[in-house]
Amino acid sequence: MKIKRLAERFIDFAREECEGSSDIYKQLSLQIADDAYVLHLCLKAKEGQPVPNLLFAAVHDLLLRGTDHELRSFYPSVTDKPEEERNPFPLFKAFCMDNEDAIIHRLQTKRVQTNEVRRCAYLYPVFCSIHQQTEKPLSLIEIGTSAGLQLLWDQYSYSYGVDGSYGNPDSFVHLTSKVRKGELPLDALEQTPQVKERIGIDLHVSDLTKEEDVHWLKALIWPEHEERRKNFETAVQQLRLHPPVLKEGDGVTMLPEIADGIPEDTTLCIFHTHVANQMPASVKDELLHQVDRIGQKREVYHIYNNMNDRKLHVDSLVKGQFTTETIGATDGHCRWFDWQWGR
Repeated sequence: MKIKRLAERFIDFAREECEGSSDIYKQLSLQIADDAYVLHLCLKAKEGQPVPNLLFAAVHDLLLRGTDHELRSFYPSVTDKPEEERNPFPLFKAFCMDNEDAIIHRLQTKRVQTNEVRRCAYLYPVFCSIHQQTEKPLSLIEIGTSAGLQLLWDQYSYSYGVDGSYGNPDSFVHLTSKVRKGELPLDALEQTPQVKERIGIDLHVSDLTKEEDVHWLKALIWPEHEERRKNFETAVQQLRLHPPVLKEGDGVTMLPEIADGIPEDTTLCIFHTHVANQMPASVKDELLHQVDRIGQKREVYHIYNNMNDRKLHVDSLVKGQFTTETIGATDGHCRWFDWQWGR
């Protein structure tokens, strides 16, 4: 049964995540779903982790570190002229067999903690809209923060396929994304909100002052995604100038105590992106319960996706009134997003 579920996860990954985004991962995923050896290898993965992402990152990490194998010829991240004609799977399987111990070590010790910096392109208008409504500085708590790069959304600059750019014009980081449906509240984007507190929580914080953690987060970026690699590298530069406060532990359990320490004269924003899909249903329920309890004592906004669907949502408890808004669908790597808020 576990093998069958694993096979289904790879098929879903190919169709829902890789289509139009990574041809090599799509090809490999569809063939892994029919391969007993690779599926059994994946049974070694840490419980609760997205197995396709973890396996591909383990292999990518070894290739980026210079492991000599013919598989390298298919990866744009390690060769200037990647092969496109041959089927990469036989070499992928051979690579896994040749480097089985190193791959198992990564499957058992590493986590999928992708810091997709470009997701800040949809977070920025969300926080600007909240600031426009409340007219207060913001305080941020991010659950599943990894290295904390999304906590720095106010320190990046942005373009949305229209005239002009927004955010910090002096940033190392310039992010581009397309609004697929709807129209952004451009007036709100003109004024970057003041952020008074920013705290990230993760079970395993990635420390970007350590090259080992930088290497792993690079391995999580898909081979074809050169722009994502550039965004990550420039965001690391930005973070090292103004590192946020990062705390290690269970974000749901720690949330009430941290929220109690947030200044009352600020708008509390609790957010997480592409994290809740790794939470059991009971933990999701507890998170919503904790946010509700916090909202009984102060105004709070909860920004999230992947709780019950893949869309971006904003829940708020303001003056005792609960409101929920659906912002819209978002691409996993934020090449595009929809904006329905205020319609």
